[in-house]
Amino acid sequence: MADRTPNGAGDGDGIRTFPFPVDLSVGGVGIQVGTMGTERLWHADAPLERVHRIDFHVVMLFTEGPVRHMIDFAEYEARAGDLLWIRPGQVHRFSRTCEYRGSVLTMQPGFLPRATVEATGLYRYDLPPLLRPDPPQLTALRASLANLQREYADTATLPLSLHTSVLRHSLTAFLLRLAHLAASSAEAARRQADTTFTLFRDAVEKDFATNHSVSAYADALGYSRRTLVRAVRAATGETPKGFIDKRVVLEAKRLLAHTELPIGRVGAAVGFPDAANFSKFFQLHTGQTPVTFRAELR
Repeated sequence: MADRTPNGAGDGDGIRTFPFPVDLSVGGVGIQVGTMGTERLWHADAPLERVHRIDFHVVMLFTEGPVRHMIDFAEYEARAGDLLWIRPGQVHRFSRTCEYRGSVLTMQPGFLPRATVEATGLYRYDLPPLLRPDPPQLTALRASLANLQREYADTATLPLSLHTSVLRHSLTAFLLRLAHLAASSAEAARRQADTTFTLFRDAVEKDFATNHSVSAYADALGYSRRTLVRAVRAATGETPKGFIDKRVVLEAKRLLAHTELPIGRVGAAVGFPDAANFSKFFQLHTGQTPVTFRAELR
């Protein structure tokens, strides 16, 4: 696979981009379908274990695992029966390539008509790259991909123009199934994130006066810190720590405005036994000291 930039140069950020290997596809058509493993031909000279880009679609259906794969600087762990969908322009990196087993589909942009591109969400970069079909979905996807692979390999029974048309139809059938799975997975992830955030929000409301630790909330709720960060960011646009701090500041403002408690007692009531630490925290988040804030309301 030749680098499309002169002398192997990057695309401005030093990350090399590799084009679709038309010369390696059967009949020169805009797709490749084959097996991952020692006989795979679809990567050619791409530095698989280094960060790089491709300007085509790659769908990997795994028969073994787990395999770790980086896409846009997020690590994904694919198991047997999982799929990874890498879209054009996404930065990615393989782990040890000897671990990759299963089927792989690569597709050149422009191979499918615009209506099919829209229907299959080929450029929905918001959809998750790691897909985990249930058993019936996996059976259907495997059958559809196997049919596509048979059509791809059959170059003897049809002229090239008809062969290409059959491939487009077979590919569309597979991608429609894949797109449905991706959209369903995204919706399920959104619902899970909503549930995770709701539990976190309720826990913060109950314990913010004594617990300011994101890790402690994650442990108590049974989530990883990363899962909690994703859920809170999706729901609020901010980090869990930012969410906790805002709740603490709100309570401190309420106490300063509506009670006569000394500053030290206000701090203690929101989890700061040391009055100086409370004053620093409050000023960092409001731009005012607690004394100034209270004075302005009187």
